[in-house]
Amino acid sequence: MFGRKKYDHKIYPDEIFLDSKNISGFDTSQFEGRLEKPIGKKTFIYMGTLIGFLGLFLVLRIFLLQIFEGEKFTARSERNSFKKENIIPLRGAIYDSSGTPLVWNGEEGRTYADIPGLGHILGYTGLPSKEDFKKNPDLLSENIVGKDGLEEKYDEVLKGIAGVKLTEKDSQSNPVSESVQILPQNGRNLTLTIDSKVQSYLYTTMESVAKERNFEGGAAVVMDVSDGNILAMASVPEYSSKVLSEGGPASLISGYINDKNKPFLNRAISGLYAPGSIVKPFVALAALNERIISPGKKILSTGSISIKNPFFPDKKSIFKDWKAHGWVDMRHALAVSSDVYFYEIGGGYQDIRGLGINKIYEYAKKFGLGEKTGIDLNGEAEGTVPNPQVKEKNNLDDPLWRVGDTYISAIGQGYFLTTPIEMAVYASSIANNGKVVVPRLIKNENFYSEVPQKNAGISEEYFKIVKEGMRMAVTEGTAQGLSYPDLKIAAKTGTAEVGGKKNFSHSWVIGFYPYENPKYAFVAVLEKGPAGNTIGAPYAMKQFFDWLKLYHPEYTR
Repeated sequence: MFGRKKYDHKIYPDEIFLDSKNISGFDTSQFEGRLEKPIGKKTFIYMGTLIGFLGLFLVLRIFLLQIFEGEKFTARSERNSFKKENIIPLRGAIYDSSGTPLVWNGEEGRTYADIPGLGHILGYTGLPSKEDFKKNPDLLSENIVGKDGLEEKYDEVLKGIAGVKLTEKDSQSNPVSESVQILPQNGRNLTLTIDSKVQSYLYTTMESVAKERNFEGGAAVVMDVSDGNILAMASVPEYSSKVLSEGGPASLISGYINDKNKPFLNRAISGLYAPGSIVKPFVALAALNERIISPGKKILSTGSISIKNPFFPDKKSIFKDWKAHGWVDMRHALAVSSDVYFYEIGGGYQDIRGLGINKIYEYAKKFGLGEKTGIDLNGEAEGTVPNPQVKEKNNLDDPLWRVGDTYISAIGQGYFLTTPIEMAVYASSIANNGKVVVPRLIKNENFYSEVPQKNAGISEEYFKIVKEGMRMAVTEGTAQGLSYPDLKIAAKTGTAEVGGKKNFSHSWVIGFYPYENPKYAFVAVLEKGPAGNTIGAPYAMKQFFDWLKLYHPEYTR
């Protein structure tokens, strides 16, 4: 029944297996006594169960991969063939007020005009640092970022918004096609209030005088009194934006780092200096407004005044004038810069009660002293206006405020510290009868939001008196070097003694012009020159005005 015809004989089941019948020489004795039996049902059940579980596992795994993890693996597959790349936009260019390019994107990267005096204003760029990524986690590693100056302040405006493209690649990573998903938006261009020619000459003049007269550095600002637009702002010494953006030569960068005169310091906004006598105009305005003295009342300057010494009652504390001026009223006191006059109206003496330190502090604040101006550059320092709390904090050996502290505060010494930009705003507020402007560097229309206008709140009549005194300083006083027949300037000079032995001094001058209808305010300071130096900031500004009148008379009208 199981047979099947094959050729001429039948094949039986026992002939299928190897045994002694079909293997010659096979030893059959080893199987003697053993019984052959079929495979049991349990074995089939076990094997079937195992195969069933394996099949079920494979079905479930396929289900999970397709249903629950399908999108993930689809995305992974797409990433294998499509690469998402950022499209870095062009960084915005920077122009001066006349349209001269100062910064642009050249073939080799960010390019800076070779014009002296722009380093601290423009700043420089570089690749993002760890600190940059901490400040802005969305920053792209391909971005260049502003590191100082306007490049840093307006980095978000200049850098633009990156685009995105997808690049398809074959199995050998060769590009097959590209498609732009998001178009990049190039950075916005900036036009400055700065005239680069005026800026360059102001810088080179300050640099030249500083070197000739052994000053460590200096700063100068020329600013529109009506709106705070800065025509020029120099800080000496400076660094090269080109060198720092390109990262070399290393020798120049090392020279900047090791230079004792600190070329990285923007003295115009971050340098803190004792102002000296340039504070006298606001002290005079405060005295007039508080009815401390009338403008025509004269005070005798014999070269000094003396008061009781709190430590040695049998001795006098003497406060010297820089010379004996004789009888001076307010206008003449401003013109010749009489210290005795301002000691008395500031701290009081004999029949003059004086303002006192609290009023001096109050009026200094009215003119924005001791506060940041809000100029659109990072790193602006905040000045200090003297008061008893400042002394208590800084002089632990003698924290008590005395009348002598008020005297020296009234002439801009002691604990008084100001920045040049602060004094430019102060000079402009005198020129425009108390209006305190915010200095700015960007000319673009509608770039700035409106800020509340601050005003000192003092009568124009009193400003007129102080302005007349500052004009007399030019015609017959300490600023006669700035006297021109065709350009009327009002000014106030100042000298602040510094150093433990008072063997160094800062040289200051502030002012405005034209006198009858002020358009610009100016300030210049030369830092830490030899005491007794007769050539300083007023001389530097004379060189500047000589040039300005000749080559850019439009800025003298």
